[in-house]
Amino acid sequence: MTEPALRVEDLRTHFHARQGIVKAVEDVSFSVAPGKILGLVGESGSGKSVTGFSIIGLVDPPGRVVAGRILLGGRNLLGLAPEEMRRIRGNRIAMIFQDPMMTLNPVLRIDTQMIEAVQAHADVGRATARERARNALARVGIASPDERLLAYPHQFSGGMRQRVAIAIALLNKPELIIADEPTTALDVTIQGQILFEMQKLARESGTALIWITHDLSVIAGLADEISVMYAGRIVEQGSVDQVLDAPLHPYTQGLIASVPSRNRRGEPLQQIPGMTPSLLDPAPGCAFRERCARADSTCADDPPMSSPVAGRQVRCFHPLTA
Repeated sequence: MTEPALRVEDLRTHFHARQGIVKAVEDVSFSVAPGKILGLVGESGSGKSVTGFSIIGLVDPPGRVVAGRILLGGRNLLGLAPEEMRRIRGNRIAMIFQDPMMTLNPVLRIDTQMIEAVQAHADVGRATARERARNALARVGIASPDERLLAYPHQFSGGMRQRVAIAIALLNKPELIIADEPTTALDVTIQGQILFEMQKLARESGTALIWITHDLSVIAGLADEISVMYAGRIVEQGSVDQVLDAPLHPYTQGLIASVPSRNRRGEPLQQIPGMTPSLLDPAPGCAFRERCARADSTCADDPPMSSPVAGRQVRCFHPLTA
């Protein structure tokens, strides 16, 4: 059996505020195999991005990872010295942010930024680094890459800046890429091109990919596996076809039902009633119980992860197959 490129075990990331402890990520576990794509989905505030930041070591105070293990190639990243983590970040692990200006320096030319990103982790000359940068820009569909290398970020549109940020993530051929909704600013045609390239990258190079999004239509055509997050916890896991075709958790079913479909033209979209609960010192029990039609007194306790169907996991006392 192939060793996962990344294994996350019982990850907990808390933010210590004056009002109390915000449990942004609580008891999260998953793995990603080399060459596979994991979709991490959920509505805003579910803990998806904080999970990504925790893996790459970019959680700022007052937040910190308080428990768990993050194993990259079998090595636990938690507890590494900052300098050692810096050598891994951008080299073995890369992250594509939702806002490209979190990656790009507005006062430096694109070639300067990309060449520095290569030479920070590889002992290569400037000409070799520049050629690698040129090829990366071409790979994400940027026309005239030689000319674009000489441009500054403000000379690109928002979508073009995002493509540059994706190209930078590809530079050092990382073992793992964490993509935090990177195609949000792109038009549909370019989005399709980027998704195709990311799938091709995973297949050909063996790079593992975590794709963080709220867009189930993107995940449906991109990912191999899916983990659904709600209120800081993973509530359902399985293959993307199984989960989207036959969801087990009521929350997953609600997400799927709220997606517009041409098969229900003219019908109002279904909604999940209520609001996401506060993560500030949450009450015990299932976090979804106040919004769930299947909830009963049993849900006042914390539901454990179970496997009512082979190859599937769900955190629910009353899964939809029951």
